[in-house]
Formats: sequence, structure tokens, C-alpha cells
Amino acid sequence: MRLDAERARHGVAAVQQWRDGEWQVRGISGGASTKTYRCPGCDQEIRPGVAHVVAWPADGRGDLTDRRHWHTGCWRARDRRAPVIQRGRRNGRLEA
Repeated sequence: MRLDAERARHGVAAVQQWRDGEWQVRGISGGASTKTYRCPGCDQEIRPGVAHVVAWPADGRGDLTDRRHWHTGCWRARDRRAPVIQRGRRNGRLEA
């Protein structure tokens, strides 16, 4: 089985079940990350080049704006703490 370079860089999405529903989750390797994002779990930056996860609702009702970039540890701790939502942010990315 041959894995193409794009899928290897961006990971393969998997469905995960959490208290707030099912989520599509994809691991992002450090080399695939080129933008700065704001983690909704800790409200800290995810700098370019840092491996992390992207999650979006698995129900299919959302669109690309529903994707959120999380530190891997923050995503794993979702059941222990609620996401931090800050105003003035779009798509989990810092506003310029």
C-alpha cells in the first residue's frame, strides 16, 4: 500500500467520540503547519512547525469554518476542561 505525500503530511482523519458528540480529527505534522493558530483549549498560540490536531464536527453539517486547531495535549484533555473561546478570532487563526 502506497501512501501519497499529501496524506502523509496532513495525516488521516479519524472519528472520535467525546461528550459533546463525534469529531473528525486529523493529526498535523510539524512540517505541514505554516500558519499561527490559537488553540481553543488553552488560548495559546500554535506556532508554525508545531505538530497539532485539527478537529471539526463529524455530523457533516459544518463547513471549513468549523475546523479548530488544537495542541495535541489540549485535545486529549477536553473531557477535563472546557474549550476557551475568545472573541476577535476567526477559524482558530489569529487576526492580523
